Amino acid sequence: MAFLTKNVLYVLCLMVAVAYFMYDGFDEESVKGKRVVITGASTGIGEQIAYHYARFGAKIIVTARREAVLQKVVAKCKELGAEEAFYLPLDMANMNHTKQLIQEAKNMFGGLDYLILNHITSNYLTTWKGDMERLNDVININFNAYVSLATEALPMLDASNGSIAVVSSFAGKVGIPYSASYSASKFALGGFFGALRQELIFKEQDVSITLCIIGSINTTNAVEFSKDVLNTEFLFKTSASDTALAIIKGTVTRQREIYFPFSMKPLVLLRDWIPDIIDSAVRFQIKPDAEK
Repeated sequence: MAFLTKNVLYVLCLMVAVAYFMYDGFDEESVKGKRVVITGASTGIGEQIAYHYARFGAKIIVTARREAVLQKVVAKCKELGAEEAFYLPLDMANMNHTKQLIQEAKNMFGGLDYLILNHITSNYLTTWKGDMERLNDVININFNAYVSLATEALPMLDASNGSIAVVSSFAGKVGIPYSASYSASKFALGGFFGALRQELIFKEQDVSITLCIIGSINTTNAVEFSKDVLNTEFLFKTSASDTALAIIKGTVTRQREIYFPFSMKPLVLLRDWIPDIIDSAVRFQIKPDAEK
């Protein structure tokens, strides 16, 4: 009898532990009426982030370069229940546009609760050939613009105890062949925003920063840019909608980092212990006849 009682207690403890780790603490009602800016929102993950926030009743500003597409995104956001939804066709390669975006958020909403940094320049997969102009363009859009947007938004986020989501990549934790410039920009995000998080703590500013480590997501652009280099039959199984919801949940619950899909995290944790094996696993995803 005592043996059975002990086993029952073990099972109950295990069930409680599993329930604890499965509970994400996310309350969609807490998002209602919140003021959100989303970059790179004309397609893919950014578009889906906008739709989820709309379903939760948030106030939304989306931006990207293509006005016609943004108009459709905003129209759908309103259909889904956004309290307010606006678009601004802006180019994140232009630092004046990053400042304009945040100023317009201030003018429209009077403040900001969530800044979702999601845009990237097209990630053409090719071997490094010394193209410094391309490297500078990638760093400018994928890194400098993120820093500029966060810097401009910090006073409003400080006032609201808001949050920043920094959409990064597995390529920002582990170097990926054929994407040296892209990996460099994503590694830089981790360094900058990790340091900024520490400084905010020193200053007692309650602004959370969530670094989002994203894997191969099944978006049109990602598949198109990768099909000649990567073994796509093993990758791109995760939807943009699921990824977008994971980003929102991690940001709203103020997590330090999220991994989606979660299967990437063990690889990142093992990177410093067995780097050669991890590198081999990464190279396994490259097509044998890919460009050398």
